[in-house]
Amino acid sequence: MNTQSITALLNNISIPDSNRTLGTEKAIHSVTSAPDGIHLKLIFPYPVNHLATVLQQHIDEAITAEFGHTPLFIDIEIQISQHKVQTGIQTIAGVKNIIAVASGKGGVGKSTTSANLAIALSRMGARVGVLDADIYGPSQPTMLGVAVHEPRQQDGKLIPVVATGDIQVMSVGFLVDTDQAVIWRGPMVSQALQQLLFQSQWDDVDYLIIDLPPGTGDIQLTLAQKIPVTGAIVVTTPQDIALIDARKAVNMFQKVNIPIFGVLENMSIHVCSQCGHAEAIFGHDGGKNLAKKLGAPLLGQLPLTLALREAMDSGSAVSLAQNQPEIARLYEQAAWQLALVISAQGKDFSRRFPKIVVE
Repeated sequence: MNTQSITALLNNISIPDSNRTLGTEKAIHSVTSAPDGIHLKLIFPYPVNHLATVLQQHIDEAITAEFGHTPLFIDIEIQISQHKVQTGIQTIAGVKNIIAVASGKGGVGKSTTSANLAIALSRMGARVGVLDADIYGPSQPTMLGVAVHEPRQQDGKLIPVVATGDIQVMSVGFLVDTDQAVIWRGPMVSQALQQLLFQSQWDDVDYLIIDLPPGTGDIQLTLAQKIPVTGAIVVTTPQDIALIDARKAVNMFQKVNIPIFGVLENMSIHVCSQCGHAEAIFGHDGGKNLAKKLGAPLLGQLPLTLALREAMDSGSAVSLAQNQPEIARLYEQAAWQLALVISAQGKDFSRRFPKIVVE
């Protein structure tokens, strides 16, 4: 039994819930055959903690079938790269990838989706941040259970509040009285967004999720022109009236050359908390059809449930995985598909080159 034959065998092992293998991902970093067994080190460009047990089982079965029962020691490491953004925009220190979550229309559950995607990515092993860019109606502090906190300042920078799961959170909701209306004109809103992003001390964030307000106005334009966005997700509900606005959001991102990573169809099914009956009260497959038309992935079809609403309102979004594992699993699947799409994007190597100054 030599390392070459072991590597050749492992290269064909499929990564669960994907069309990829250890070989196509070049995930096998090292293979060592020692007296106490086989030692493997695997490195993935996306978070895989949720797949670790199944993946180890598949590897063990393959090794046993080929070489007989052998003690197996597997070390899994996650190394998420920084991917390309709009041309001419400088990336942000401490942030690798920025994902904009947009809807085009209010009331489709975009903030709920943003919070739960962040939680799922964190549980999967990524370092995650959330920037609440809905200046007029910030809700992430409440949903993530940190509404009573305030960001500290250090060396002229704001230190994001850390929610359970080590999720770094910044929001104007930390800085203003949430009971008072924020009466700001467009330029002030855009400036506030840039300050929250650029003047925060982000700590090695793999994925920064920006929860955008509805529409295609000043904040969205600032995002496209001045903020390094890796890509965007569009959240919609299935009915036609929501899809009309979702298409506007898609069109906006296309005009500014920000890739669409996928569509999330929210409130696809209403599940009765009393009898468990499921009903498509907003229609069928609107988001699915939109994704097909765009040639983008359908990241998920998420339910409308009382338990989910209560978790968001009470600030217990992080505990949803324990209390409602089936719902949490749907968000996990959506986050996994998102991570796969991002990993397929071109990498950004700009920080590897020195800054050239012509005098």
